[in-house]
Order: sequence, then C-alpha cells, then structure tokens
Amino acid sequence: MIWQRMRVVVTGGTGFIGSAIVRALVPDHEVVALTRHPEAARLPGGARAARWEAMAGPPEARDLAGAGCVIHLAGEPIAAGRWSPERKRRILESREIGTQNLIRGLDAAGARGGVFACASAVGIYGDRGDEELDESSAPGEGFLADVCKSWEAAAGQVRSLGFRVINVRFGFVIGRGGGGLARMLGPFRLGAGGRLGSGRQWMSWIHLADAAGLVLHALGEPRIDGPLNATAPAPVTNADFTRALGKALRRPAVLPVPRLALGLAFGEMADVLLSSQRVTPRRALQTGYRFRHPDLGEALAEATSE
Repeated sequence: MIWQRMRVVVTGGTGFIGSAIVRALVPDHEVVALTRHPEAARLPGGARAARWEAMAGPPEARDLAGAGCVIHLAGEPIAAGRWSPERKRRILESREIGTQNLIRGLDAAGARGGVFACASAVGIYGDRGDEELDESSAPGEGFLADVCKSWEAAAGQVRSLGFRVINVRFGFVIGRGGGGLARMLGPFRLGAGGRLGSGRQWMSWIHLADAAGLVLHALGEPRIDGPLNATAPAPVTNADFTRALGKALRRPAVLPVPRLALGLAFGEMADVLLSSQRVTPRRALQTGYRFRHPDLGEALAEATSE
C-alpha cells in the first residue's frame, strides 16, 4: 500500500498491465499516464493522460513535477513479431533510451527522493531448466536476458536523484482482455491447443490483479529495493499450464506444437516460448504480500469467464 496521497506517473499506463495499475491507484492518488496517444486514452476518472514519445526526449516537466512514485512500463513489445535485427534494436533501444529520457525529465523537473518501479521480466534468468530461482539468482544468457539486464541497469541511474529502485520481473501475466493469454484463447477454444515443444519447460505466471497489487505493495514497502519477482508462488510446467487452460475452457488441449514448427513460425523468438524459468516470489512473500489468485486453475477460470 502507498499510505499517503501523491502524484504517481505511469508510463505505458494505457497498456494491459498499466491499465490495471492505474485503476488500482485511482482515486487514492493523482495519476498521470504518459502515452503516445493521450487523445485515445481511456482512463478511469481522476487519471490524466499526457503525451510522451519515449525515444524523442524527456516528458514535459509539468507532468513529472512533484512525482512521488514513477512506474515505468513503456517499451517496444517483445512478442509483436519475428525478431529481425531491426526489431531487436528497437526492443533494446526503446528501453535503454526511453528510460534515460524519463530520468532526464525527472531531473529537469526537480523530482527527488521518490520510488521508481521499472518493468523487467523473468526472462532475465535465461533458460534454467528445473533450477529454482529467486531474486538472489544470477541473470542468465540470451537476447531477452540481455535486454532485461540493460533495462535494469538504465533504471538504476535514477538512484542519483535519490529514488529507491524496484526492478519488477514480471512472469506470464494472466488476465482478461490482453497479454499472452488473449493470443492463446482462439486456438484453445477451437480445441487446437496443446503444449509447446516438450512441455517440460517451467512457466512462472501471475494473475493481472496480483501483478498490479504487487507493484503497489512494493511502492509502499521500503524493504523492497532492487529485483522483485512478480510471479505467483507456484510455477507450473507448460504441459500443466495447457492442461489447466483446456480445463478452464472445457476444451481438449492435446495438440502439441513441435519445437521445429515454433522455430519456423517465430524464428529466434521461439526461444522465449521454450525457455524454462522456475521462479518464486521470495521478496513478495517475505514482505507479507498476500496473493489474491495463488492457484492456477482458479486464476485461469477467472480470467476466461464471460
């Protein structure tokens, strides 16, 4: 919880996770959502949209002045297409340069001594098989791991302004109306869903309500500084996840997608779908966060109900 009313700036505040965070913040806080298209933003009452092009320069000082908390989620989508060299460059630079521009704007606006929560991902751990991972685990290898390491390093530069920094390492976020689950529902509802590759790779997931709730918890919890795994307490294998999704939809989930087919369809990005991260939210549990949806079956039932 954030105990006093303050100005909270959210980049990516109109996206899947950002929208849930903004809804959780309003009406207790003054919320400014920075977005490329403020005229199209649909925000809850009390939140204000302001224009920001992350790669073009810092946000306007008036939108950052007095910010007690900054939640930085904006970046080129990871899963929007095959990873051509140009797309990989945009994915990386949108996070490095965008974060640097945001920090420059905070400096120019005189923002000091707040909390800066920056998105990252469990992909930072790389492909780790059955190894149990928590926030003390070393980063891994691969393109996505390198992107996450660079993003976390860029966010750390705001410490020079006196900000506490939280690197929110999101797992696979389950919720209605967006995210990776939305892309899975079509095939599964047609009975054409199934495990990816061997299905033995671990999936570290979290319900959207807990993704937002955990960010708010971390903002008000001074013991959380640095990495924070935003995952439910019980990761599952991909095979178990697809069975649970089929059960939630009352559809069979028996058509596996071979590794070769994933490689042909997604190129290098297939590595993300097949990599294994068995992640536990040690810091969340140690600081008393209570998950609203700790059970995968219940989380999927809620996220897929109509």
